[in-house]
Amino acid sequence: MTTSNKMPKRTAQEVYQLKITLKGSKPPIWRRVQVRSEITLAQLHDVIQIAMGWTDSHLHQFTVHGQAFGRPDDEDLDVHDENKARLWRLVGLRDSFLYEYDFGDDWQHQVVVEKVLPAEKGAVYPLCLTGKRACPPEDVGGVWGYGDFLEAIKDPMHPDHQEMLDWIDEDFDPAVFDPADVNLRFQRLSRWFE
Repeated sequence: MTTSNKMPKRTAQEVYQLKITLKGSKPPIWRRVQVRSEITLAQLHDVIQIAMGWTDSHLHQFTVHGQAFGRPDDEDLDVHDENKARLWRLVGLRDSFLYEYDFGDDWQHQVVVEKVLPAEKGAVYPLCLTGKRACPPEDVGGVWGYGDFLEAIKDPMHPDHQEMLDWIDEDFDPAVFDPADVNLRFQRLSRWFE
């Protein structure tokens, strides 16, 4: 019996199930989403922003097989155009790549292609299946700053407790994540993803 080293044929008519994990977060912060395989990395950027809960207020880039992709008009970055990079042409089943957001706070996300599935008739993509834990607040200082922030908000005796509560300006529960909220936001952008 012979085995083939050929990569399975990929098409633009499939759905990729992705697990997006915020690197260094303890306990882990992650999302599981399904996207059409033909989306661009620019569209995937929007998916990750919505799924994770970021506000798209900072620069970002993808690193796929050692190549950087982003917005070429961002003068600080030397990247391939993410608007021209289709997901299915870059990665397949079990591939992983990096998505970096906010180079100051250095939020790094590992993105893994968990499954390649046929698109379900009538299904709307992107779709958030599940996830764990809330997105950190913007500009909190990365994974390390987020740890300090969590300590401050849970301890009323912490010297920064009230300042952090005032800064977040809302009830913040680090354990809460609701995929239904993400899917509502996806629905508002669904035409852009078609």
